[in-house]
Amino acid sequence: MKKLILLASGNGSNAERIVTYFKENALAEVSFILTNNPKAGVIGRAERLGVPCMIFDRKDFYESTYILELLEREQPDLIVLAGFLWKCPENIIARFPNKIVNIHPSLLPKYGGKGMYGMYVHEAVIAAQEKESGITIHYVNEHYDEGAIIFQERVPISPEDTPESLAQKIHEVEYRTFPLIIKQLLQN
Repeated sequence: MKKLILLASGNGSNAERIVTYFKENALAEVSFILTNNPKAGVIGRAERLGVPCMIFDRKDFYESTYILELLEREQPDLIVLAGFLWKCPENIIARFPNKIVNIHPSLLPKYGGKGMYGMYVHEAVIAAQEKESGITIHYVNEHYDEGAIIFQERVPISPEDTPESLAQKIHEVEYRTFPLIIKQLLQN
């Protein structure tokens, strides 16, 4: 069975969808959820779903090899950033080339980069009066949101849309597609 490790910083709704999807699909299992936020909603979700969850800090991630060593011990087939807000250190990217994927709530390269996450993205898209937005699933490299694009899906924006309504549309697409794209990557 293939092994996934998820990194999340917030509520964990995408993480929950991924865990649930693979509990019903024998291809893979989520063996660990790692979070950098001791108040993240993903911690409660992991507990409820029976997935081990560990909280780490900046020192663990950037100043030591603690997280790198944990990942090396676990040997995941894929590392999935599901609402994870920190930039991955180069030592982890180098050790797991093309094995770290992220989801972003816009059609990259538009509305990506440091500080562009969650509602900040949707507010910027609406303020720019875009006609469409969407999601991008991409490999992680040493720059925010600049890794090779794996998959994009467009979402039309109506004149009535607000950042909140756009966020809801984007979440629906994320929940439906992210587990499927992960499955495809694991099968290749």
